[in-house]
Amino acid sequence: MADFPVHPDEVSAEWLSGVLGLRVDSVTWQPIGTGQVGDSVRFHLEGQGCPSTLAGKFSAADAASRGTAVMFGLYRKEVEFYRQAAPHLAVRAPQVLFADVSEDGGDFILLFEDLGPARQGDQISGCGIGDARAAIGQAAAVHAPSWGRADLLEAEWIQPPPDLGPKIAELYPQAQAIFRDRYADTLDPAMMRVCEELAEAAPLWFHRDDPPQCLVHGDFRLDNMLFDVRGGAEPIAVLDWQTVTIGKAMTDVGYLMGCGIGVALWREHEGELLDLWLSEMAERGVNLTRADIMDDYRLGILHGVSTAVFSAAFVERTVRGDANFLSMARGACSLALAHDSIAALKETV
Repeated sequence: MADFPVHPDEVSAEWLSGVLGLRVDSVTWQPIGTGQVGDSVRFHLEGQGCPSTLAGKFSAADAASRGTAVMFGLYRKEVEFYRQAAPHLAVRAPQVLFADVSEDGGDFILLFEDLGPARQGDQISGCGIGDARAAIGQAAAVHAPSWGRADLLEAEWIQPPPDLGPKIAELYPQAQAIFRDRYADTLDPAMMRVCEELAEAAPLWFHRDDPPQCLVHGDFRLDNMLFDVRGGAEPIAVLDWQTVTIGKAMTDVGYLMGCGIGVALWREHEGELLDLWLSEMAERGVNLTRADIMDDYRLGILHGVSTAVFSAAFVERTVRGDANFLSMARGACSLALAHDSIAALKETV
């Protein structure tokens, strides 16, 4: 049994009073967000000097989503991110007031500031160039401060399990079979072929062991961002750090560009956004050129393909989820085709 609330119903006024050091007389909650691996809520508080609202995040009620999260240590990773990494980065992440995770990694709680009113990023609808620029800036705010920092890159909590790559590589063809069966009639055949080719190359894709450059969000797309935070006082905040890991910066950038911002936007603004990332990195002391990043970028695009396929197979299926994973696959596959990313993967052998 965890010694902290594991469901919103268990968050009492008494418990909140102890956490906040203020008198909370009553608390109610309502669900918010669109996450499928964790359940988020907004708490409404009444009391003397306490905030009127706070946000909370808990383990997914859905057994399949929860099982996937536990298998990959996602809940523990998010808690440790806020505890150990967030203070060293320039990214705008929520301020956490309480964070804990059970010993087995199956239950967790995050209690953090309410960033509303804000505009929730929408993966399916895409975004405008202003939001895309803000997102790219936040990517650099993760990557540059962590670039080459041994204290962050070698921290025990963020190291992937040694058998993670082989485990995912073994599961991935099964995920692709589910993805194919579910979406063969709705995804363009050329795009489905990208998915098939990545599944065929799963051992090569998931067994890569490149030296890490920096921290990587790992799921850097619109659904995990808020825009016009606090009624427009701030442009953006980045949420959902369950997939944070160590790796190549272009994993986030290629992912956002492909399965994040939408095909029409990257076709017109891809070069501008890559240059903006380079400029933001340079301002933080990391000087790179287009030539330095393009090989990694071509490969990073495939992260969007594999995430769409794997997530569709192993989290709770919903109507919005289907639309979301198809949106991700279409964007990532179109970008992968434009840059021949499968060929880039095979060139790494």
